[in-house]
Amino acid sequence: MKQQQNGILSLIGATPLIQLTSIDKDLPFRIFAKLEGFNPGGSIKDRPALNMIKQAMATGKVGPETVIIESSSGNLGIGLAQVCLYFGLRFICVVDPKTTTQNLDIIQVYGAEIEMVSEPDTETGEYLPARLKRVQTLMDKFSDSFWPNQYLNEDNPGAHYKSTFSEIVTELEKAPDYLLGAVSTCGTIMGCAHYNHDHGLETKLIAVDVVGSLIFGGDKKPRLLPGMGASLKSQFLKESLLEEHVHVTDLDCVVGCRRLLRTEAILVGGSSGGVLMALDKIKERIPAGSTCVLIFPDRGERYLDTIYSDNWVAQHFGNVEHLFTGGF
Repeated sequence: MKQQQNGILSLIGATPLIQLTSIDKDLPFRIFAKLEGFNPGGSIKDRPALNMIKQAMATGKVGPETVIIESSSGNLGIGLAQVCLYFGLRFICVVDPKTTTQNLDIIQVYGAEIEMVSEPDTETGEYLPARLKRVQTLMDKFSDSFWPNQYLNEDNPGAHYKSTFSEIVTELEKAPDYLLGAVSTCGTIMGCAHYNHDHGLETKLIAVDVVGSLIFGGDKKPRLLPGMGASLKSQFLKESLLEEHVHVTDLDCVVGCRRLLRTEAILVGGSSGGVLMALDKIKERIPAGSTCVLIFPDRGERYLDTIYSDNWVAQHFGNVEHLFTGGF
């Protein structure tokens, strides 16, 4: 198999860290954004996609004929599709009807195969358990197959332990006072949290979840936007390493994205808007002079039909244009 060397996968990581200067000029603390949309596959999921496959290749779990099978609603599927194409591996991505047409097209352009789960799980009413069952069925079908399993594979948070947090510390020349990141598998936030703990740093890590997610308990509710929250609890989550968690709504995510676009000219996805609005919810508790880092997982082009569509926003939330102006 082809080795990574200096090809496109060498561009994964080392993403820009920029200061937000216009979202609210009166805040007594600094805000920086880690722009993970600058990864070649367009999202933070490129990091675990590469790390999980590389580690599996190194340990002999993946060879030239191994079929890679994974469940994804979008960004991880795209990241894995690119990585597998580069290494010449066959990849089957298990998706459901909530996956956007654009994401499906991108996954397929990278040469991956799509396996669509058309009905939710009969017991839970959720698509994720149904997708996982389909993954297992496909694993049984192919004698030489590998499931990266982003939900249990330690190489998921390991990717962020190796790079994400250390990049932030290096760029700032110190550890930030606060780090806010969206949660789904919890790979990002826990990889950063373990790095923070193991290196004796004192950054306060804040997990941002969406209302209706079950990661931190609570009641299951419908969620409109992909990329944040989950219908099952994360096996990576260790709450003792976190300062706290903050819940945001789908509308918060939309408002945050629109405000970032209008004030900073930054086009990002829904979870990034949610992270921004989580900071808004806790800003009164942040001491003056603090440095806050927000992880923005992806770019906004994949949300033009939803978050950035006036018709879609009006259909789901009514007339909320007045919420988009200004900063916090």
